[in-house]
Amino acid sequence: MPTLGWLLFAAALLLLTSFLSGWIHRGPVTTFAIYLLAGVGVGPGVLALTRLPLTADHVLWLRVASEAAMVVSLFITGLKLRLRFRDGGWRMAVRLALTAMVLTVLGVMLLGIHGLGWPLPWALALAAMVCPTDPVLASLVSVDDARDDDALRVAISGEAGMNDATGLPILMLALAMASPGETLANVWANWLTVDVLWNLAGGVGIGVLGGWGLGHLGTHLRHATRDVAPSDFLALGIMIGVYALAEAVHASGFLAAFAAGVGLRRVELHVSRYTQEDGERDPVDQAPAETRVNPNERAGAAIEHPGQTVGWVVSDALSFGETVERLIAAALVLAVGVAAVPALSWTGVLVAMALMLVIRPLAVWVATIGSPVPWQRRVLIGWFGIRGLGSLNYLAFAVGHGLTGDLRAPLEGIVITVVTLSILLHGGSVTPLMRWRSRALSARARGSVGKPG
Repeated sequence: MPTLGWLLFAAALLLLTSFLSGWIHRGPVTTFAIYLLAGVGVGPGVLALTRLPLTADHVLWLRVASEAAMVVSLFITGLKLRLRFRDGGWRMAVRLALTAMVLTVLGVMLLGIHGLGWPLPWALALAAMVCPTDPVLASLVSVDDARDDDALRVAISGEAGMNDATGLPILMLALAMASPGETLANVWANWLTVDVLWNLAGGVGIGVLGGWGLGHLGTHLRHATRDVAPSDFLALGIMIGVYALAEAVHASGFLAAFAAGVGLRRVELHVSRYTQEDGERDPVDQAPAETRVNPNERAGAAIEHPGQTVGWVVSDALSFGETVERLIAAALVLAVGVAAVPALSWTGVLVAMALMLVIRPLAVWVATIGSPVPWQRRVLIGWFGIRGLGSLNYLAFAVGHGLTGDLRAPLEGIVITVVTLSILLHGGSVTPLMRWRSRALSARARGSVGKPG
């Protein structure tokens, strides 16, 4: 397809999803599903207008694009989580991102070894790729904004933000085990010290300090100069800066991006503490600063306190980040559709069904034993483990780091199949399930029977 043809195709898709957004939000078909099916239509399986080979020579674009989407999405997710550090939502997120993630990896790994007959490194690599909940596509069930304290959405958001701290080290272990000439002792020693401990500590430290420090500096300078210009470049600079610095010192760039969003939100809470009318009131209990400013009325605005400045900073970061996230995610889901039909496999369907219907729900159930979470919410969390761009990024990362062999093509097919089915099944079930939950919660609030979570 010529360049003008692609431009017209993209314009038609953007206009279609925009015109139909009202019906899309009320129905079972999501915007991502439309882009996926559009990709299938122009791909080799239908019109054959284009193809996307996932070879080592062509996979760099996939890694770069998926990394960009994940960095933006993780930062925005962290920024939306306006919780006290002692809030139970963080503890639930850790249960899901650590315990449930490890159990899910073990389940898929055993399926790969005993069900597919794969060697341990390949089965472990497959598990690392398909197990993390995606921070981009999980936006369907993640927190809407900083005022959203819905326990289900907070749990999914926290898990999506944190589980790269578990998933990427597991993938690194699989790649190290698959490398010829590596002794088991050296593999484990390097993995525990660098890929696990430093990856986690470095990513969190760089992210929180970067988001907090740069956010404070930017807010202070803008307030001192009474600057009301858009601050989206400040948000972009924080995202890129913490990610690049973390990657440069071999820490987790994804975890740093999420932690930077959390750190910038701490700036907003800190400023709110000293600008609120009631000095005894907890800033978490008052409206977020971005809801108390109007970015469309900057001109001539009188800046009376830093709360206005930080409100504009956070508002610009959210607006800019969500727009970039949607654009990149739409392009990548379209690419998944192009690659889907040649790559789909019955083996991938079986792995996807086992993961979505058995392994993930059981892992979440076991990980949440002893928590006060209602069983209905545990079931929903177990279902809403959406796979997406994170899995594609891990696949591109592995191929770029020399993952070769006869099993690479089946591995790619399974990963793409899992992502495709997740977009369709998880995406299609979001609206009806969340509507049911909303009705049930309203009924419980009115004193009716039933206790959905």
